[in-house]
Amino acid sequence: MVVRDAISAPDVDGRPRRATRRFPLFTRDTARPEGGGRAAPRDAPAPARQWPVLSVLAVVGLGLLLTALDQFRYGTLFIGLALLAGAVLRWLLPDVGMLAVRSRFTDIATYGVLGTAIVLLAMMVQPDPWLEIPFLKDTLHFTVSSS
Repeated sequence: MVVRDAISAPDVDGRPRRATRRFPLFTRDTARPEGGGRAAPRDAPAPARQWPVLSVLAVVGLGLLLTALDQFRYGTLFIGLALLAGAVLRWLLPDVGMLAVRSRFTDIATYGVLGTAIVLLAMMVQPDPWLEIPFLKDTLHFTVSSS
């Protein structure tokens, strides 16, 4: 019986076991993110088990289609709203399938910040912006000057 390091120390049955709380030097497997289980029972078809991520992707696809059809503002608005919906789904549902990528907090923060940024940018698109932020014009005036 060969003991290579503390992580591979064998137990009474001869199987390697972790004898320390330190993480191994080489990762052989990854843990499923919190909430990364199926969103529907195991006997449901695959699309039904992954309905949260498929619904977000469907709205993003609709946004991309609108953008391709020259409706840029509405298309990007749909994309941002899809990310915000993903954040809400990640917050409310215990299991969201492949929508869970990282920890729950990190997923919600990432989807929320990116969705909010895209929605705000879609609302500030020229011409005729729906949202005008006065200090941005002043900031641009000071950074790009003709003098």
